[in-house]
Amino acid sequence: MANELYFEDFYIGQKFISVGGAKVTAEEIKEFGQKYDPQPFHLDEAAGEGSFFKGLAASGWLTAAIVMRLRVQTIKVSGGMIGAGVEELRWSQAVRPGDTLRIESEVLGVRHSASRPEFGIIRTRTLTFNQRDEIVMRGTVNFLAPLKAAK
Repeated sequence: MANELYFEDFYIGQKFISVGGAKVTAEEIKEFGQKYDPQPFHLDEAAGEGSFFKGLAASGWLTAAIVMRLRVQTIKVSGGMIGAGVEELRWSQAVRPGDTLRIESEVLGVRHSASRPEFGIIRTRTLTFNQRDEIVMRGTVNFLAPLKAAK
């Protein structure tokens, strides 16, 4: 893959911003809810209206899955983005049908892996915004990136 990133390509303060966005549909919210998070406010508009959310709302796990897709599309790690732990994951606002999500990720730390010397660990904070620039989710996660010498 062209423009693949290796451990040596990452530095503290580096930012990655998704191009375009991911539009969330009512059908996607309901399908994910039915399969993985079958709560009334993820399955039906009327049930959602009578809930805490006052309308149909995406599962936070659907939002997290969409964010993962955006991260992979935006931060092109050689060999793929291998997860190494989630430090924080917070949902601050419901994602609704018609919302378009985008991300901004910042590198918070880079270090060599003690247990896997052919990899480094990249620590990032990702903010997820809707089309109104409201933060809907934030997360701090670590992933592995191979060293160039290991390829």
